[in-house]
Order: sequence, then structure tokens, then C-alpha cells
Amino acid sequence: MGTTVGLTASDGHQFSACLAEPEGVSRGGIVIGMEMYGVNEYLKSVCDKYASAGYCAIAPALFDRTANDLVLPYDADGMRRGKEISHAVNYDQVLDDVTTAAAHIASAGKVAISGYCFGGTITWLAACRCEFDAAIAYYGSNMCDFPDEHARCPIISHVGSLDTAVPPEDVAMFKDRCPEVSWFIYEGIRHGFDSHVRPERYDAEASSLAWERTQDFMAEHIG
Repeated sequence: MGTTVGLTASDGHQFSACLAEPEGVSRGGIVIGMEMYGVNEYLKSVCDKYASAGYCAIAPALFDRTANDLVLPYDADGMRRGKEISHAVNYDQVLDDVTTAAAHIASAGKVAISGYCFGGTITWLAACRCEFDAAIAYYGSNMCDFPDEHARCPIISHVGSLDTAVPPEDVAMFKDRCPEVSWFIYEGIRHGFDSHVRPERYDAEASSLAWERTQDFMAEHIG
């Protein structure tokens, strides 16, 4: 199980993160970008899953600049509040936070970044503006708002064909503008398909296939 650690960004902002470390020698590290619901039990389970695969995983609380340790419920109020905060964040500050998290696990080896929904958007921006060795975006909700940036590292993106936050027409546009991104499209699958705590969205088959593809990608680029 992961533990909570305290981090300090370059501007002095103090925030928390969930850290999950593997047994034995690490294969590398990965920063996990949270959904707009916070570093909740689902995200902690993602960190544990990466640690079980041999990677040092860290999930920073990216809303701590608004409210410390904020975890929102998966309901209408949680969605409303999550959208309010995620739409108002300063991306440069958030990227400072993920870079700080990456530095904390740098001794693990090469470091990737991955994220879900809001965190998927952060993953794309971090791949373009920061120094990561690889990136994995899961249905980045506003990723396609930034088609004029280009990744500095290898990147893949997972999205369902029925995703209304990242609809097919946006994906088609993004593919044309940013051909360096390798997209995996899951037919008949909705937004949030990896979250096993949301049975109305979770798809075990798509989640398993995305994990398999992600692990192949991590093995190639991280170790």
C-alpha cells in the first residue's frame, strides 16, 4: 500500500502525494495525474498496481493549491466542483507540482507520467513542456484543446469511441495536428473506463487491454 509524503514545489507551495514503492530494485518511476476527483482510493490503487509491476509510483494532489487533500465524490456535486477547480487551475503551477513529484522519485531511474481525465490533460502538457521519458494519457478531457504543442517524449493515448469529453472528431483533428501521439481507440467504450470504482463506466476488458499496452510501452521506454 502507498504512503503519504509531503512535497514542496519550486515556488514554495507545499502539497501531499501518494507514494507506492516496489519491492526490490525499481524498473523506473511514474507520476500519476489524478482525475478531477482527487487522490482517492482508485488513484491509490493505480499507484499500487504500478508498484506491483516494479515501478516507483507517485500521485501528487494537484488541487492542493485550492484545497488541501480534496477528494470529491463521484456524483453530480463532485463533478461540478471538480470541473470548477480543473478549469480554473494555473497549468504552469500544476506542471511545477508534477515536476516536483518526478524529482522525488528520480532515483528510481527513468520517469514517465500518466494521467486520467484532468490528469490526462496534464500528462499531455507535461509531455510537451517538461522533461519526462515517456507519457501515457487516459482520456485527457481537455487534451485536444492544445493541438499546437508537441511532445518531447514518446506518448500514447487511450480513449473510448463513445467518450463525450474526447469525442472522435476531436481525436481526428488531434491526430492530424500531432501525429507523434499513438492513439488506442476502444470501440463502444465510454469516458472513465479504467475506474473500477465506477461500475457504470468501468469496462474490465478495455481496462485490461489498456494496461497491457501501457506495460509494453513502459518496458520499452522506462525499463
